[in-house]
Amino acid sequence: MIEANNLKNGVIIRLENELFLVQGTQHVKPGKGPAYIKTKLKNFLKGNVLEKTFRSSEKVDDVYVDRRNMQFLYATGDEFTFMDNQTYDQITLSSKFLDSAKGYLKEGMNVDVLFLEEKPISVDIPIFVELEVVSTEPGLKGDTVSTPMKPAQVETGATVMVPLFINVGQKIKIDTRSNTYIERA
Repeated sequence: MIEANNLKNGVIIRLENELFLVQGTQHVKPGKGPAYIKTKLKNFLKGNVLEKTFRSSEKVDDVYVDRRNMQFLYATGDEFTFMDNQTYDQITLSSKFLDSAKGYLKEGMNVDVLFLEEKPISVDIPIFVELEVVSTEPGLKGDTVSTPMKPAQVETGATVMVPLFINVGQKIKIDTRSNTYIERA
């Protein structure tokens, strides 16, 4: 058990027999009354996000999760195969464990697989990935009044909005949290 005061992003807690990932916290100290913590929680099984408020001294049941570094090997249909970098054991997970991460997985990429009581519950991919653009429209010259963007498909199948100067064959850096272009790689 931990105090709600100590909640931070990335902590996994159990509420009403369900697992939640803390995605955001805000400490609030009103002028009158006790302090409280506003949190943004993502349900592991359902995927929905909810906001919950805790009193600062309230106890919350935190969950120990084993984080294992694994290598993505290949995908077959709706299943993704990973290999443990320590033991070389392989596991196959359905796409429900990956959410939006499957659009960024490239063969040979290292990811963290989260285990609870020896059962996989989620896959964490790197925050930034470098992928090659495989299709996009050519940019129009002179269209630079604002920051115009165009859709580009990368080698893993994901679509990202990129500036007009990006062409097919170039590598780009993508923020996987927001699916946004960062820079050329």
